[in-house]
Amino acid sequence: MRTRIVSTATKTIAALVLGAGLAAGTPVLATETKAVVELFTSQGCSSCPPADALIAEYAQRDDILALSYPVDYWDYLGWKDTLASHENTERQRSYAAARGDRQVYTPQVVVNGREHMVGSNKSAIDGAIDRLSGSLSVPITMTAGSDTTKVTIGAANNGTPDKGMIWLAMYDDPVTVPIGRGENTGKTITYTNVVRKLRPIAMWKGEEMTVELPKSEMMHADVSRCAVILQTELPDGLPGPILGAAAIDYEN
Repeated sequence: MRTRIVSTATKTIAALVLGAGLAAGTPVLATETKAVVELFTSQGCSSCPPADALIAEYAQRDDILALSYPVDYWDYLGWKDTLASHENTERQRSYAAARGDRQVYTPQVVVNGREHMVGSNKSAIDGAIDRLSGSLSVPITMTAGSDTTKVTIGAANNGTPDKGMIWLAMYDDPVTVPIGRGENTGKTITYTNVVRKLRPIAMWKGEEMTVELPKSEMMHADVSRCAVILQTELPDGLPGPILGAAAIDYEN
């Protein structure tokens, strides 16, 4: 495991809602999600391949949204991660700032925005999934037509925060990368559900609401999969617990 201590700046993000009429056609429905497992990984980290393989296992489950966030802070070690983005790094740093522990390392998994652990520790991840079962209490449905995807966010339940940000995560099919330098020299590693873009689309205020997204946005990002994540925001804008999630695959 590699550890990096970093400082975190608070960031304000404005939400943008894209609208269009839901087109007729055979709908594609999102599956129900009971856990969001976010892996922060790097091609330059020798401890990461077991975690990358493990996230692929979680991605096979219909009840888990498993996402990979390649980070860029190990690029100086001799191999520039071909999938990394600074936005992914900032999400990881924001989680650390929200917890107040400054623990930013690879491989790191965050479950439901609430608990973190080493990304290759399956028993710890499974334990967190079990403990947090039921914490995704706000229902989310996604229905895709030929031109748009309709996203419906349910109302807050008793005891559920009544405010949050709706995030759209666009991610890839599995990507296999040969590593030419650095700690993983000579290895060929497959990365699953790599987040290419994560952006806010609307604020949720505890009441049922619907957002319609043009499918062209996903096509522009050159991805076939997307997920919607409803996440609370702390007073300083940092990410809090995840309240709900749903994912959709346009190819299936």
